Amino acid sequence: MKTSLIAVGAVVAALLSSPASAAEKLVVSTWGGSFRDLIADTVGKKFTAETGVEVEYITGGTIDRLNKAKLAKGSPESDITFTTSHVGFLYVADNLFEKLDEAKIPNAANLVKEAKVSPYHLGTWGYVYTIGYRADLTPKDIKFDSWADLWNPKLKDSLAAPDFDPSHIITVAALLSGGSAADWQKGEKKLLELKPNFKAYYTNDANSQQLIATGETPVQVMLSMNAYYMIGQGVPITVATPKEGGVLGVDTVGIMSGSKKQELAYKFINMALDPAVQGEVAKLKKGSPTVTNAKVDAETAKLPGVLTTADQWGKQILIDPKLRAEKTAEWRKWFAENMMGK
Repeated sequence: MKTSLIAVGAVVAALLSSPASAAEKLVVSTWGGSFRDLIADTVGKKFTAETGVEVEYITGGTIDRLNKAKLAKGSPESDITFTTSHVGFLYVADNLFEKLDEAKIPNAANLVKEAKVSPYHLGTWGYVYTIGYRADLTPKDIKFDSWADLWNPKLKDSLAAPDFDPSHIITVAALLSGGSAADWQKGEKKLLELKPNFKAYYTNDANSQQLIATGETPVQVMLSMNAYYMIGQGVPITVATPKEGGVLGVDTVGIMSGSKKQELAYKFINMALDPAVQGEVAKLKKGSPTVTNAKVDAETAKLPGVLTTADQWGKQILIDPKLRAEKTAEWRKWFAENMMGK
């Protein structure tokens, strides 16, 4: 009897120490709302099904989560963090991300080059900031074939752009003026010429959606994924394809320094880059797959702003994410003082 009890006890102890035990969990830091749901419904679901490990999500804004991570340095509250490519460099600068061993992420072999952001964080999906507009509320002769069409005087008091990240329109103005993000000052004069066309500056995705749904700002510098969400809600938005390309954005993932669940974290990241998971991200959220072997349905693949080939990725406007991280504060200050100010 005593021997049997010992055997039972050993089995119970083994179960409790197993990675698949109910007590074990992987903590993921991400944005809230539909982005949290997207991760949970795709990679999170697959991860738990295959490992038995539950995923806990902590959510918040991009910069809020960065600041919390700085305060918790060395003892992170999450094992994995999703953030934008340029903010990821701020994590790297503060030694908040582990250097990744790509041998533990076999699916990373199929990443497009734009998604190989750094040795510390990799792209999980892409998107463009482009021109989204209400054809029912804008002049019929403006088709937005070029970013330059935003400067049409007929669009006075029609335009909105994000106040939290002016890098898109700053870079576009620089390009149209013969410059680039690196010498963005070349576009200052052109940016000031656009000021009469601005009606509002949106503070977050929800604010952007509200402004275009009501028609208060029928033209926006808009996240393509948000535009398609609103189209799904019945708002008649057209996603433009300017000849210069959209401004490319990449959301990324990294493993937090000090995480005690690194092996599980590697499994999670590898599953995030699984071709089938990437196809689901494209279908559900119209995010661009970052792996070239993603299984994307034909209807999704043909949408403007959904990038499914390396060639399409290469035709977008790419702001070097490290430069962007370095310049964001400077750009926001200039934009607030010169564009948003009276």
